[in-house]
Amino acid sequence: MKASLPAGLYVITDSGLCASAGLLAAVSAAIDGGAVIVQYRDKSGDAQRRRDEAAALVGLCAERGVVSIINDDVGLAVETDADGVHLGGDDANPAEARTRLGNDALIGVSCYDSLALARTAKAAGCDYVAFGSAYPSPTKPGAVHAPLDVYRRAAAELDVPIVAIGGITPANAVPLVEAGCRAVAVISGVFGTDDIHAAARAYAVCFGHQADADRLE
Repeated sequence: MKASLPAGLYVITDSGLCASAGLLAAVSAAIDGGAVIVQYRDKSGDAQRRRDEAAALVGLCAERGVVSIINDDVGLAVETDADGVHLGGDDANPAEARTRLGNDALIGVSCYDSLALARTAKAAGCDYVAFGSAYPSPTKPGAVHAPLDVYRRAAAELDVPIVAIGGITPANAVPLVEAGCRAVAVISGVFGTDDIHAAARAYAVCFGHQADADRLE
């Protein structure tokens, strides 16, 4: 059965930021704080390490009942039995990814600031679309800016969940949620902090997940 994209905090791993705590410990702390979606993202050329880390992360997510997504690599998503894959502008077509991953997989597509790209992605069978950068991003300072109106229009026009990414903090996340975003994706705002659990919890509260975070303490 296909997993649905839950509403809430969507964390994206970073090998450098997660190194000191260890990938699984960092992700576990984020889940404890309320993260409901975890994307494994690693752009290195170490294929064996990527396979090992992704498999371990997917296993952890399955144990904890959260959604696991692999960034860009459809083959790795198949190999690790992840819940889905997230595709960028230069990655596989959603329809091709669907053929390889099957009907139960979640497929997300980065659409930057373009509603036209989002419509195309939806027509190709994606399960969610992501726009960003919502705000200036420390991870991708040169990223295209997607203003709040893009999220509002997407929510009104597209019948798929919307994810916001880029420069999102607990202080500026609520307008995106109010504009119709199902999830906010965060890298350094969680994994670049001294207290990953507390950082994740601050985002989870923006979605009314306070009670969930309390139960996990």
